[in-house]
Amino acid sequence: MIRPVVARHLIYPLHERLLKRPTFPYLAELEQSQWLSRDELEQLQEKKLTELLRPAYQYCPWHRERMLAAGIDPEERISLADLRRLPTMDKQDAAAFGEQMVSHGVPGGSFEYNTGGSSGQPLIFYYGRRRQASDAAGRMRARRWWGVEPGDPEVYLWGAPVELDKTDRIKTLRDRLLNQLVLNAFDMSPTHMEEYAQAIQSFQPRCIYGYASSVALFAAHILDRNIKPRLPSLKVVCTTGEPLFEHQRQLIEEAFDVPVANEFGSRDIGFTAHETPEGQLLLMSESIILEVLDEQGQPVAPGETGEAVMTALESFAQPFIRYRTGDM
Repeated sequence: MIRPVVARHLIYPLHERLLKRPTFPYLAELEQSQWLSRDELEQLQEKKLTELLRPAYQYCPWHRERMLAAGIDPEERISLADLRRLPTMDKQDAAAFGEQMVSHGVPGGSFEYNTGGSSGQPLIFYYGRRRQASDAAGRMRARRWWGVEPGDPEVYLWGAPVELDKTDRIKTLRDRLLNQLVLNAFDMSPTHMEEYAQAIQSFQPRCIYGYASSVALFAAHILDRNIKPRLPSLKVVCTTGEPLFEHQRQLIEEAFDVPVANEFGSRDIGFTAHETPEGQLLLMSESIILEVLDEQGQPVAPGETGEAVMTALESFAQPFIRYRTGDM
């Protein structure tokens, strides 16, 4: 294993710079902005919103038409109230008019990606390096709330190929240089889970991260078999990808003897919110503007349920502006 201080201050920053991702500068910004007042944070959101909508107007015909119809002048500073004058968009819009939304000239280039398709047809879309950096930096900041620093050993219970080709071997080497161990969440037989327990015991992570159901399945297995790994350095187990139910949280906490922090996000919008040690789920407000709307598109009252409608402030390659996520 690489010494965490070397991974944190040398290998990880070098890796991000080589990929043209401003991850660590973005992290430095987040460490400052998390102390802003609500008014100051909304001013920051409006500044970023203006910076997003100006190139969207210039390079994305679909968004330009909607801004013109709403009477929004991109040369003026755009307020949160101005944003609400725009109509919402959804996954069908992004699929049907995606080529009219994409700007391929963003710094670092644009890259094709797709959603998982769990709720129907996968959405093919584009993202840029700054969007990647905002996701990574947001997670780094959230880990710090739990005492986990970039470069500390982390285990990922995640999707992984059964057979490694050359590209996958390079990725595995990169993971090891960053002190990351990836275990295949798509092949969790009893035999493999016992191997995972041994691998985690040997690796001694400060954080375990994975799909909520996969981590809960693994926790139930090691409790049933009485093969709990001894992990004195472990600070937190972070779950993602799906709802975390209370019985799953209890299983995981019993198995690993540390708290569980749930996160919320999606491939199209990005890393959105993370749980704190105080039990709050905090929105990544520097990267996301969240509206909670009813079926008529109006804001719900505090405490009421509505649909999460999001504007991704770093989605320059393909702007997602007032995007109806389908999540309640």
